[in-house]
Amino acid sequence: MSEASSHPLLPTLARIAQALERLAPPPAGRPDLTVADAFVWHPASGQGAPARLQPVRQVAAVEIGLLQGVDQQKRLLTENTVRFARGLPANNAMLWGARGMGKSSLVKAAHAAANAGLRGGLVLVEIQREDIRTLPELLNLLRDSPRRFLVFCDDLSFEREDQDYKALKSVLDGGIEGRPANVLFYATSNRRHLMARDMIENERSTAINPGEAVEEKVSLSDRFGLWIGFHNADQSTFFAMVEGYAASLGLDVPPEELRRQAVEWSVTRGGRSGRVAWQFIMDLAGRRGVALPAR
Repeated sequence: MSEASSHPLLPTLARIAQALERLAPPPAGRPDLTVADAFVWHPASGQGAPARLQPVRQVAAVEIGLLQGVDQQKRLLTENTVRFARGLPANNAMLWGARGMGKSSLVKAAHAAANAGLRGGLVLVEIQREDIRTLPELLNLLRDSPRRFLVFCDDLSFEREDQDYKALKSVLDGGIEGRPANVLFYATSNRRHLMARDMIENERSTAINPGEAVEEKVSLSDRFGLWIGFHNADQSTFFAMVEGYAASLGLDVPPEELRRQAVEWSVTRGGRSGRVAWQFIMDLAGRRGVALPAR
């Protein structure tokens, strides 16, 4: 036996090494992407929690037929989504415009519609706005899966001094690896160009070459092959929304009375939208003792 192998500190050092191995978190394995048709992405935290994809048992989706006043938007997004689910070419999509007009509801409804015709063919993965910088990490987890994924970010926008847009820009069009063929990216935003107007004006006023500085950020929107705009509802569209929701819940209210109450509700809310229509119907159903159908 050599002098080095019989050193009296070796057993102590071995015990310390074993203790450190027990304290260290196990290496993260690849997630099982077959357990659900929807996940929420949670990147690694500063407290040592590993990145994970949390399965979603039931997506909070509205039946696509209930979305009123957005017929063209429904057709465009559903056709694009179904093509992708079937393995055909499709575009990244940005849904922009008025608040409460069903942008995020349409994404979830299109996902459900695609899977209705091709069961389990498309997986919805939600990523939060503040986690956009980790998008390349998420795509690496999805890249080698045989399933197809719709990565969705709701209410996406960028503020002054925010550099996260560069990660998204690289994923959508640039970068060496690019977007995996089995992944599509959908986003909703109240802003057509994903940034505040004062942010654009600030770039123009402070940059050495204002045109190029603005172009770099505005061009992010150009990476979305499909732009779908949503606009404020007029009164007839608002009534169609209210009547559609009322019929789906079996609320037996005379049309004139339903419209009168809907108008009063919209005045108190300061506007008309799909969200306002749904909130009115929830109030009406509650007052009439009508429970929501079990999901």
